[in-house]
Amino acid sequence: MKFKYMFIRNTNISHSDLRRRCVLSQEEYYGCELLLADRDMVEQQADEILKGCGVSSAAFLLFRATTHTLVLRALNAGIQYRVIHNASIMNAVGCCGLQLYNFGETVFIVFWMDTWRPESFYDKIKKNRDMGLHTLCLLDIKVKEQSMENLMRGRKIYEPPRYMTVTQAAEQLLEILQNRRDRGEELAMTEDTVCVGLARVGAEDQTIRSGTLQELASSDLGGPLHLMIISGHLHPLEVDMLKLFSGSEGLKTLKMTDSSTYVS
Repeated sequence: MKFKYMFIRNTNISHSDLRRRCVLSQEEYYGCELLLADRDMVEQQADEILKGCGVSSAAFLLFRATTHTLVLRALNAGIQYRVIHNASIMNAVGCCGLQLYNFGETVFIVFWMDTWRPESFYDKIKKNRDMGLHTLCLLDIKVKEQSMENLMRGRKIYEPPRYMTVTQAAEQLLEILQNRRDRGEELAMTEDTVCVGLARVGAEDQTIRSGTLQELASSDLGGPLHLMIISGHLHPLEVDMLKLFSGSEGLKTLKMTDSSTYVS
């Protein structure tokens, strides 16, 4: 299918010159104009994206979770659409050796602020762990974000981009565990729970690190993008794979409950 233009949702590239070079290279490859569509454009200016789609073809490239209102608006406007599937981090995480059908609900870990420190994602991790399921944790990305002052004053001034690391996510989880422990709650996991940190999945410098939550809190996986997995019940083959990415001491906190199940 030949497109007149394409909208690309959030390249996650902070440097403007590098971002422009990426756009130009992709325009040359696809043979059409490529327009960057940030969150504001997708959510507030959907009509601009759909404008002209009734007489020519356009593509909307999703590089991360985003709104589905474009599909609904297109249908309401009588515009036909087609989904072309692509690679996704939801299945690419299989590169660490954990079996995809052993995953439960995916969670999103956000950057904490001084006055906002949500812990709701921990409760979902607990539900997954109670069922013996792994948890994929997507980590926060702050691109084209405004400070509260600039937002209230209506100034289009944006903060420097920030990408949550596995270290930061692990540190927040450790603090949540201590909070729950202080409240006398039964913990869903401990500092010794086996986790997996991944960085730049699919790139030539992809990095995978397995170890305890405490160990990941002091691990440096390099540049973005990062994500983390909290393990549930582990099959021996999964354990063998995770050992490929662990430190010299291996995964010593694992305990075998039966001939085909490890827990931590």
